[in-house]
Amino acid sequence: MPHRPDRPQVLDLFCGCGGLSLGAEQAGFRSALSIDQDLHLTSSFAHNFPSSNLRIADIGRESARAIKQAIGSKVDGVIGGPPCQGFSSIGRQDEDDPRRGLLLDFFRIVREVSPKFFLMENVRGLAYERNRKVLDDGLQLLPKRYRVIGPMLLNSASFGAATSRPRIFVFGYDTNEMRAFDPSMFEGGKSPVTVRDAIADLGKLKPRGLDSSGFDLWSSEKDSSRSTYAQSLRGKTKLVTGHRKTPHKKEIVGRFATVPQGGKDEVGKHVRLSWTGQCPTIRAGTGSDRGSYQAVRPLHPTKDRVITVREAARLQGFPDRFLFHPTTWHSFRMIGNSVSPIIAREILAVIYNGLKA
Repeated sequence: MPHRPDRPQVLDLFCGCGGLSLGAEQAGFRSALSIDQDLHLTSSFAHNFPSSNLRIADIGRESARAIKQAIGSKVDGVIGGPPCQGFSSIGRQDEDDPRRGLLLDFFRIVREVSPKFFLMENVRGLAYERNRKVLDDGLQLLPKRYRVIGPMLLNSASFGAATSRPRIFVFGYDTNEMRAFDPSMFEGGKSPVTVRDAIADLGKLKPRGLDSSGFDLWSSEKDSSRSTYAQSLRGKTKLVTGHRKTPHKKEIVGRFATVPQGGKDEVGKHVRLSWTGQCPTIRAGTGSDRGSYQAVRPLHPTKDRVITVREAARLQGFPDRFLFHPTTWHSFRMIGNSVSPIIAREILAVIYNGLKA
């Protein structure tokens, strides 16, 4: 990546726990402002991004003027993943779901903030015929100087993550401010990482109790057998959080024991991970405003239990230093709602390199 004395700035909308935020940071950008209204999803944001400027607000009610005042300078890019539940193929795709309108607010803010580029992520259902009009209406809000690439259906596994997570990305850029881009620049093509690469070493973690905030703490010694992927996410971290096991009733453990790798528990619909495959899309579940439903979690490849928060984080591509929430429920909401930092980093690195010096 070319050297820049000042890191380009992005406005991060619907930031959640920060998957897209982390990818942007790793690609060379600096967040000028991050906005989300969910206090639980953003509860650890300041810890994970200590130099961040987090604003708790409803983006549907935010004016570009207020955003510009909060930033205090012009941003180079706008990034974000508007709520996807109104477009998800596993949901109702209710045309009256108010969350669908937040997609238009993303493009409204892009138009008014006038960045050099934008990157928007959402579920693949957004490209379905019944939902595509919402996206097209949003794109119609943009000035003609923006060239739009997408919607592109991209899979995190093709960018080096251990999860098969197909998502829609829409990238647009001001042709006066950036070099030309081609869709082929965003195809990925890396070899997928396996579940074994991602989580096998976590079986050696030792419990170290709880910290003052209620996070469970775990540690491990140096491990020469740890994969390159696992080591890249471990880094220099001595202690990790979120590896508490979910206690299951004896009859449920017995039922899980009959499920082979790659198979499914037909009662609870839990998929057992395969050591040699990738994790399917980790689902988020719902917040208290939508019934507090916990999504079905995959089973560990050889242990008769669902995966832990830290195992899910590794599969999604979050580093071990990353803090989520003291509760398993909100932690899985964070991970399930997030963009894999790995695909975010790879895409935004391409965009970074297209900025004119």
